[in-house]
Amino acid sequence: MHATLPLLKKSDFPPLYRDSVETLQVNLGYLCNQRCQHCHVDAGPRRKEIMGEATIHTVLDYLQARKVKTLDLTGGAPEMNPHFRYLVREARKLGVRVIDRCNLTVLVEEGHEINPEGGDGTPGHAPLYKDLAEFLAEQGVEVVASLPCYLSDNVDAQRGKGVFDASISALKKLNAMGYGQDDSGLLLTLVYNPQGPSLPPPQQELEAAYKRELGLRFGITFNRLFTITNMPIKRFGSMLISMGQFAPYMQLLKEAYREENLGGVMCRSLISVDWQGHVYDCDFNQMLDLPLVSKSGDGQLKRRHLNDLIHCNIEGEQIVVMDHCYGCTAGQGSGCGGALDE
Repeated sequence: MHATLPLLKKSDFPPLYRDSVETLQVNLGYLCNQRCQHCHVDAGPRRKEIMGEATIHTVLDYLQARKVKTLDLTGGAPEMNPHFRYLVREARKLGVRVIDRCNLTVLVEEGHEINPEGGDGTPGHAPLYKDLAEFLAEQGVEVVASLPCYLSDNVDAQRGKGVFDASISALKKLNAMGYGQDDSGLLLTLVYNPQGPSLPPPQQELEAAYKRELGLRFGITFNRLFTITNMPIKRFGSMLISMGQFAPYMQLLKEAYREENLGGVMCRSLISVDWQGHVYDCDFNQMLDLPLVSKSGDGQLKRRHLNDLIHCNIEGEQIVVMDHCYGCTAGQGSGCGGALDE
């Protein structure tokens, strides 16, 4: 059981309003082959929540109807959803940019790295099998991969024993497919999260250190690094409470607030969809169960489903904000695209 987080209260965070939706961020389920300390989704190997086929088709309908530019796939480990490859293919057919937020180890873990493709490549119409990294490269999917440090002890402490070595193996596999190589067109981004209740260091300086150390130690190349502030919710929030650091961390975020970051926060041009198809302003609001709502005929508030938005323009609507939003505006700012001041 997680401790109750003291977040759902009136906040003094400034009001925010939506621009047009450019990114549809879809959580394909909370199932994951890892269970990381900093995970704000509380994902893990025992989670059963997985997006089904009907909702997958709703996602595709929305992309087509609203002319959305980017599909951002997350989890859990999004690749563990049985419909992952179908969704990627169909989105790419629509000309949509696809991002896979990958934990790396899923690319080399037995049972996940090679999946049946279907088709008639062998006698008896047996399934074809294709390496997951090869599939991502074939489809031109952008990979945004978690690697909280370039040192093994730090990564294993945060994400589990052996995760660092598996991550390095996965990065080498991606490099072999062309990811992170100049002029390949295959974009590989690494993601850094602090290990404790602190703000990330400057993104540009840390990226240079990552490129130097991963290159010298392992011959690994990548395109860019994102630094992302840990949100005081779910598993990380519970850890803060158990350590008596929740209130100090929230104070740190508030004191580091920078008004100029408001214009770049991700919720202004992104909507987040959970595994059942309900819609939120961002992934963090999804985890706090703060959905987009509308009033029904009897005046009751109703969760909005992605189906409800296919023919609805939500530009100009007010965004649900709480104290955790200070995490996106603290210091250099933070979002799914890394630091806001870069």
